[in-house]
Amino acid sequence: MLGSQLCRTLTAAGHDVTPATRPTFDLTDPAACAAAVGHADWVVNCAAYTAVDAAESHEGHAFEVNALGPAMLGRAARLAGARLLHVSTDYVFSGNATTPYAEDAPLAPRSAYGRTKAAGEWAVRAECPDAIIVRTAWLYGPGGPSFVAKMVQLAGERETVSVVSDQIGQPTTTAHLSLFIAQLIASGAPAGVYHGTCVGTTSWHGLAQAVFQELGLDPGRVLPIGTAEYPLPAPRPAYSVLGHERASAVGVQVLPHWRVALATTIASVTGGMA
Repeated sequence: MLGSQLCRTLTAAGHDVTPATRPTFDLTDPAACAAAVGHADWVVNCAAYTAVDAAESHEGHAFEVNALGPAMLGRAARLAGARLLHVSTDYVFSGNATTPYAEDAPLAPRSAYGRTKAAGEWAVRAECPDAIIVRTAWLYGPGGPSFVAKMVQLAGERETVSVVSDQIGQPTTTAHLSLFIAQLIASGAPAGVYHGTCVGTTSWHGLAQAVFQELGLDPGRVLPIGTAEYPLPAPRPAYSVLGHERASAVGVQVLPHWRVALATTIASVTGGMA
């Protein structure tokens, strides 16, 4: 979902982009990583094992994709003289905070997915010290499964939808995150961690209501429930709000407010039906 959008965004910005997709590229194969890097100036890793609940029972496989693979890609990029930009997640934090997480906040993942992504960040730093790590959260866009797409589907199938209201985060579009990444690349931003999420906050319930509003439907059809009423194998962060101080400090424009971003991109998620 992110990779396909990023290819479009970077191509539109004038870059010569070479996609590497799973049928033809094995992220966990050192030789494949070296061959894929080739003569690139930048390597952007959008690949990840993102099945959060499945990772609880398949942590070894998630570790291969989220940690070992980025380590090999980072090594290949360093040896080839390329810079690496690696995409990470809010799940590296505990989710117990009450104020936005700074880029240098201590990592404390609570799920297998979060642990493997935190390990991936460590591996990238170790193998490729000049790398950029971009953490994002609550991502949605065309071309892949997402919460927004699911709400659009359920809006046409059910009279009411029950959605968790006690998890707070920053819904973020692949379109705006791709523009953010393109800015980091164009500016030659210093190595380190940057947070790429839309500004403002809401709950999953609030996001679902906003989707219904964009579809011209009654947001009252979205009913609030607590996390305890919707148990899942992997614990979810209660507070997934990321600060953007480092991006602002290097002159990279932060993403727009989540509500504005939703209004400008939902038609692409729904195939133009919104």
